Amino acid sequence: MQDAQRRTSIPRRVLSGLHQPLPPGTASVRSTTRATPRAAVVRDRASRRLYAIDGIRLLAALMVAVHHYAGTNRVDQPGNRVWDRPVSDIMPTVFRFASYGWIGVEIFFVISGFVICMSCWGRSPRQFFVSRVIRLYPAYWFAVAFTTVVLTLLPGVWDRLRTRDVLLNVTMLQSGSGVMNVDGVYWTLWSELRFYLLFLVVVWTGLTYRKVVVFCCVWGAAAMLAPISKLPLLELVANPEGAWYFIAGLALYLMHRFGQDLLLWGILAMAWLMGQRELGIRIDEVEHVSGWRGSVLIFTVFLLAMVAIALGATDRVRGRWLVTAGALTYPLYLMHYAAGTTLINRLRDTMDARLLVVSVIAGFMLLSWLVHRFVERPVAGLLKRGLDTSFARLRNASG
Repeated sequence: MQDAQRRTSIPRRVLSGLHQPLPPGTASVRSTTRATPRAAVVRDRASRRLYAIDGIRLLAALMVAVHHYAGTNRVDQPGNRVWDRPVSDIMPTVFRFASYGWIGVEIFFVISGFVICMSCWGRSPRQFFVSRVIRLYPAYWFAVAFTTVVLTLLPGVWDRLRTRDVLLNVTMLQSGSGVMNVDGVYWTLWSELRFYLLFLVVVWTGLTYRKVVVFCCVWGAAAMLAPISKLPLLELVANPEGAWYFIAGLALYLMHRFGQDLLLWGILAMAWLMGQRELGIRIDEVEHVSGWRGSVLIFTVFLLAMVAIALGATDRVRGRWLVTAGALTYPLYLMHYAAGTTLINRLRDTMDARLLVVSVIAGFMLLSWLVHRFVERPVAGLLKRGLDTSFARLRNASG
């Protein structure tokens, strides 16, 4: 009887088919006095590093970089500040493909939902907070300083913000105060921060299959209602532009941890349906350079790749270089845009345009490795020790 109760308390995961039972909502995978072999497999898979995701993250960052250098509507205008003439005239084939690179941002959001859920499982709110601070801020602080220096020394493409606005950018909360970003790519961080704040509520209650599913459904409903509610606060919190991408990532992680089922496939299908609509809106209102069909095709292929990763099809993918690739992604994303287009403006007449784009990206990848090695890692260590000490002091304070 005791063994039977232990077996039913452990979510079962199989790699294929829709016949496994739904994971009970009362608990995540927990250690027991005598774990079953299947439970050991579930814990092993849940904690294993997914190298393929590191590779996809770098691919998404490169897509965004190429898009910003050779695929935006801005750089395809006559007399633009980057190339001085339409990039589609300079390198038409590159422009045709680069015009779809903006989808890398949506890919980032899906991966973020997956990775945040994975990294927070079994952690306390304090651990969640500390992990986000040490992950986001060191490279970001360097990027704000680096970009500001570049735009000051090499004016003409982008206007440098006032000092007080640059200082507010250091908080990463400038969008909430209506202040412009030092670099335009920082807009995605505002979406990420709102996701973290919402998900922190679930982390505080303790992550389980049931709670994450309910969170996905409630957040999805709020995101659908926000645009017609005319309530600014609801739109701010629900983040309808990005919500369904994060929700897709959460559902994919639940597939990875507990196995697929019809409910998770339904959430993922809804995320795809809502996501394709958001892709169309972004094309019409922001991008103006790519087609809806091509964008949806790229997004769909990516989601299928993530499904394959979630269900274990890429478990044999290994490589230390993929870990390095994943580490380069965040600094590369933060630094490449404003500084990179400024460099292209200064160097555009010195070499072939395609070679220039490749050279600038390669240079920023090298810089990203240096930032990871000599900024992110040491500063993250200092921050972690300082925050751990502060929270310990707070916990032990008598009054």
